[in-house]
Amino acid sequence: MNTVIHTARLILRRFTLEDLEPFYQLCSRPEVIRYAQASPIASRDAAHEFMQAAPFSDYQTYGYGRFACVWQPTSEVIGFSGIKYVPEIAENELGYRFFPEYWGLGLATEAGAASIEFARSKLCLSRLVAMVHPENTASARVLAKLRFVNERPIRYSGVPDSDVNLFARAL
Repeated sequence: MNTVIHTARLILRRFTLEDLEPFYQLCSRPEVIRYAQASPIASRDAAHEFMQAAPFSDYQTYGYGRFACVWQPTSEVIGFSGIKYVPEIAENELGYRFFPEYWGLGLATEAGAASIEFARSKLCLSRLVAMVHPENTASARVLAKLRFVNERPIRYSGVPDSDVNLFARAL
């Protein structure tokens, strides 16, 4: 399923190899990964390997995965959003990440709402979760706008040394 979703300001589409540089930046910049990733990806080669192991593998295995978020005015990839199946918790997770210059513009909410609609109407899912570091209050606010509720703290290997809050909502 090669889905392309248009929102008011974004285009959500699958990552491609041409997106390696922004993907690398989204996975290596300390301010971007602070709450979501144990350590930065060390090189573009490592980012390429991670693209193969994560979004590309998810597309092939499950038929869906994180979308690259393209800023319509410039056609640049400025983040990602979308649904990812997380085997460790056996749940479908909504996730999002944007470059800091695009924070505070409502883009996570906009992309999240589009991803939720995709999960409901195209994937026929009945539930989504989101995992949020307890200090990431901005992300928790986005999830509240998207009608997620905080269910409980859980341990997740992607964020070692801290429990994360598991938010959930029915679709």
